[in-house]
Amino acid sequence: MFLTQTVPRQREIIEVLLRNGWDYMRRVLTGGKADEPQLPTPAVLKNILVDLGPVYIKLGQLMSTRPDLLSAGYIEELSTLQDEVPAVPWADVEVLIRKQLKRPLEETFSTINAIPVAAGSIAQTHKATLVDGREVALKVQRPGIDLTVPQDIALIQGIADLVARTEFGQNYEIKAIAEEFTKALEDELDFTREASFTDQLRRNLSQSRWFDPTQLVVAEIFWDLTTPKLLVMEWLNGGPLLQADLENDNNGKDPAEKRKEITTLLFRAFFQQLYIDGFFHADPHPGNLFYLKDGRVALLDCGMVGRLDPRTQGILVEMLLAIVDLDAQRCAQLTLQLAESTQPVILVKLENDYDRMLRKYYNLSVSQINFSQIIYELLQVARNNKIRLPSNMGLYAKTLANLEGVARGFNPELNFLDEIQPLLTDVFRQQLLGENPVRSLLRTALDVKSLSLQSPRLLEFLLERITSETLQWNISLRGLDSLRRTADDAANRLSFSILVGSLIMGAAIISSNAQTSQLLFLSNVLFATASFLGLWLIISILRSGRLR
Repeated sequence: MFLTQTVPRQREIIEVLLRNGWDYMRRVLTGGKADEPQLPTPAVLKNILVDLGPVYIKLGQLMSTRPDLLSAGYIEELSTLQDEVPAVPWADVEVLIRKQLKRPLEETFSTINAIPVAAGSIAQTHKATLVDGREVALKVQRPGIDLTVPQDIALIQGIADLVARTEFGQNYEIKAIAEEFTKALEDELDFTREASFTDQLRRNLSQSRWFDPTQLVVAEIFWDLTTPKLLVMEWLNGGPLLQADLENDNNGKDPAEKRKEITTLLFRAFFQQLYIDGFFHADPHPGNLFYLKDGRVALLDCGMVGRLDPRTQGILVEMLLAIVDLDAQRCAQLTLQLAESTQPVILVKLENDYDRMLRKYYNLSVSQINFSQIIYELLQVARNNKIRLPSNMGLYAKTLANLEGVARGFNPELNFLDEIQPLLTDVFRQQLLGENPVRSLLRTALDVKSLSLQSPRLLEFLLERITSETLQWNISLRGLDSLRRTADDAANRLSFSILVGSLIMGAAIISSNAQTSQLLFLSNVLFATASFLGLWLIISILRSGRLR
């Protein structure tokens, strides 16, 4: 078990927890009573993760993508986590690069800048030039990180095992969530996954009927040089979108007009990813959206992506419309359609919670509504009602929040509804008719034909079963099993009580008419048996807690 082992890393974690004053873990580690685990405050949790080091910072960044599990305060605090780690010395990085290349370093690159342009917990990035003159970015895995991550993953799973023994851990399936996070950490160590995600995203965005694909850039991957520990991609010359100096740009357009164009481009590109492709860049924070020198916009760092199946896409489109209409009842119905949880849900309570949440937006115009904030609050209501939603809902909500946040920072005149309304019409049309309306119509006609041919036969079969009295209905009502067990327990105790009473009465009759010592002994045996059984019955009732 986690707490019984004494490896240095575990002692270090315990020291960090105690140093940051997390009261719950302090009680656990000192043997105090702590039946229900409590998360530390957002600020304390952030400090704990920072003190634990790069891997736990990455874990915190992953946790910030799960507003379906954590409240808005935690999401906001964890979203500020940055990979503020010192760069690895160039000598160590050069050794790793040489091991990953098939040819000598000098025959592959003409120059490599030894000073990294960025350093993170998993990797650092250097600018280089190929021997053919093309500029590239080298994302190099930190040497030794592949040995450190498995150790920290084992510790994370150990903590999850500890918390999973509590009611809190069982309600939120802590072990499954820990497994999901650790799998994401392991995936971060394989740069070929990020390379394949980047390629797929570039292919998906290379054509669109909503925006000009030539204005959106996703870096090209150099597969002949890319390995699980080295990612080589096209160098994009630009800077963060929010730092773009459009006033001094030489594109010849009015800065306000250019901001409107870029905002529309981003919304349309991400709507295509979310509701058409079902494969989306899940981390569009300000550092991953670049404004290039030639006036185009680039998406960087495709290591974190999300996926949505067609059914979920349809539900989420309806959810956006329900939010616009402030329709609490429809929001509740759509939430239950998305839910993975099998626990009973009181629909009226869920609807009332949504109604209270949406009521504060009744007097606001659509341009004043922060849609990503409403989605966060919808997830909060679902969590309070113990509804477990798929993990991709967290990525979806975080993606919309980041996108809307960057768009409002870049273009304060943003009207969310104006940007999405024309897209929603197209999305609904595609969901109804598909990419090929004629093919969809023919498929529907074949389904109607099949139904018309089978209906008479099925109706005849149903009538025959009814008239022959062989029709059986299998009805399953939730909660009847517990009611049946309660009724069985009550019947058993009643029968037991009657038996005890009969033994006492029989013993009393025999005792009053006892003429011999054998009958007197029999009477005493019956009294003793009845007393023992009666005492056992009383103890079982008290232990069940159902005396009242």
